[in-house]
Amino acid sequence: MKKLLALCMLVLLTVALAGCGGQKKAAYPADGDITVIIPKAPGGGTDTSARGLIQFLQKELPGSKFVPVNKPDGGGITGMVDLAKAKPDGHTLGMVTVELAMFPHQGKATVTNKDYIAICAPIAAPAALIVPKDAPYNTLDEFVKYAKANPGKIQMGNSGTGAIWHIAALNFEKEFGVQFKHVPYPKGSADIAAALAGKHIEATLADPSVFKSQVDAGKLKILAVMADTRSELYPNVPTFKELGHPLTIRAWAALVAPKGTPKDKVDVLRNAAEKVCNSKEFKDYFKKQGIDPTAIIGDAADKMLADDDAMYAKFLKK
Repeated sequence: MKKLLALCMLVLLTVALAGCGGQKKAAYPADGDITVIIPKAPGGGTDTSARGLIQFLQKELPGSKFVPVNKPDGGGITGMVDLAKAKPDGHTLGMVTVELAMFPHQGKATVTNKDYIAICAPIAAPAALIVPKDAPYNTLDEFVKYAKANPGKIQMGNSGTGAIWHIAALNFEKEFGVQFKHVPYPKGSADIAAALAGKHIEATLADPSVFKSQVDAGKLKILAVMADTRSELYPNVPTFKELGHPLTIRAWAALVAPKGTPKDKVDVLRNAAEKVCNSKEFKDYFKKQGIDPTAIIGDAADKMLADDDAMYAKFLKK
């Protein structure tokens, strides 16, 4: 009897242990935290869009936890390099910005779009031609006509030599055969907006969302945007493309995974991102932040990164 009792207890213990060890591990992405590297300082457009995106992704993927980490050193190079070197297991993602398409061709970094797999781009802010409200031109054609009649006299504010908005202005000069006096404001668009409102410069080509308060207040006006489609924030402003000039310069930020991340995990993230980025709640959130919402998902985002890399490779070589 004692032997039988001992045997029964052993069987029960074995079953109990098997039950404990047989519990299924949570499915991705609920099987561990997901670190999201943001290669910019807190508070900027990239940081705001990244935190907004992962906030909605976390709701779309129950049980997941996304943890943002800012790494702005080196103009964002440090964060993008760390992301490229991260273990491709789906638990380290990050944002890459338009500088990824520029830095390799400026000798500033070796990482390229080929080091990542794109999930989605929630922001792709176009360059907009912005001038003081009482400037003597109200359309793109009138501005170009004035620039041609006054070569080198229009002071065009930019975010620093070789930076995105300087590149936009150089592309403008090439397309229209005009010449500006380029004035750099390395600290960013806020300084450009102040200089433009104070009439210290005559124009800028930059992200229009940064200038929204001055435009709404009637101090500045937008003549056109360098995009394929009109801005949701400024639906009455024409695009360069519809005016016959297919110039597309955009300051994008995209959520990506390191190259080699398993396809099944990438698919989970892409499917969730598609639902999020096309939702009304997501778009309303971004508009409240003054950001034009974007929904460039998966392969389309990969193509955007590759297209801009090719464009800057050709342009910066000159």
